[in-house]
Amino acid sequence: MSQIELGTSDLQEILTFTTALARQAGDLILRGSEAILASGNVDEKKNSVDLVTEYDVKVEELVKGELEKKYPGFQFIGEESYAAGSRPPLTDLPTFCVDPIDGTTNFVHGFPHVAVSIGLIYKKRPVLGVIYNPFLDQLYTGAKGLGSHMTLRGLPPRRLPLATPRPLPSLSQALIGIECGSDRSAGIMHAKAEAYRRLAGNPAEGVERGRMAHSLRALGTAALNYCMVAQGGLDIYWEIGCWPWDICAGAIIAQEAGGLVAGGHSTPLDNDVNEEILTGRKYIVIRAIGDSEAEKGADAQKRLIKDFYETVDDFTPR
Repeated sequence: MSQIELGTSDLQEILTFTTALARQAGDLILRGSEAILASGNVDEKKNSVDLVTEYDVKVEELVKGELEKKYPGFQFIGEESYAAGSRPPLTDLPTFCVDPIDGTTNFVHGFPHVAVSIGLIYKKRPVLGVIYNPFLDQLYTGAKGLGSHMTLRGLPPRRLPLATPRPLPSLSQALIGIECGSDRSAGIMHAKAEAYRRLAGNPAEGVERGRMAHSLRALGTAALNYCMVAQGGLDIYWEIGCWPWDICAGAIIAQEAGGLVAGGHSTPLDNDVNEEILTGRKYIVIRAIGDSEAEKGADAQKRLIKDFYETVDDFTPR
C-alpha cells in the first residue's frame, strides 16, 4: 500500500468528520446508559472490575464502520476489536485508535464521566484527538499544529488551556490525577498504594519521600484525565497499565495545549510520543506551566516529572 501523506488541511477535514462522528457515538452511549441501568446487563473481561457491555461493542462498530467508509486506506485499532483478536501492527500509515466507551465502570454506574475517544496516529505519533463526554455535553478536540479546544453545552469553542498557565513550584502544590486500574493483584496494588501514600503524605509527620500534594483525584477515565490536564484543572496525571486507545487522543490534545506527555521512569522528557511511549503502558502528562522568575515553564515541567518519578516506584503492568 502506498504511503498516505497528511497535511494541516487534511487534519482539519478529519477533525471535522471525527467530531461529528463522536457526537453520533455519544447519542448511542446515552441510549445505552438508559438500557444498561435498567437491565444491569454487564460482562467481565479479566475480573469483576474489568467490565464490558454490549454498548462498548456497538459504539466501536459504529465508529469503525463510519471511519472505514470515509477513510478506507487508514488502519484501525480499537479496544474491543483488539480484545477480540484483531491486532494489526502499528505502521507509518494513518491509524485510528479508538476507545468506544472510556470509563465503562462509570457508564455502568451512571457516574457521568464517560467518553468516546477517537485518536489518529500518523507515522507512529498521535496527531489528532477527539474526546466527547455526552453526559455533560463536553467536547475536547486537538490536532497537530491546530491547537486544542473545549466546547461545552453548545457554547463557542474555547482554546486550551482555559486560563493563562500558572507556575507550579513543587509537587506539594499540585492536584494529581491517579486511578486504581483494573489489575487489583497484590503486587500492583501495593505499588500504587505506596505511591499514593507518598504523594499525599506529610513528610513532617514521618512519611518518607512524602510530597503532601494538594490532593489526589480520579475521574475513572484516562481520556478525560488527559483533557483535564490540557484544560488546566489537573496539574499532573500518572498511570501505569493503560493502553494506546486510552491515551492516544488525549496525548495530542494535551500537547497542543502546552502540556508535556512522557512515558515511564526511563523515557526521555522531550514530548515526543513515539511508538515506544505510545505502546509502553506507562504514562505521565503535566499541564502547561507559566514561566517564573526562576525557570521557564518547559524546564519546570521536566523538573516536576523527575521529582514525581523520584517519589513513586516503577512497576510493570501485567
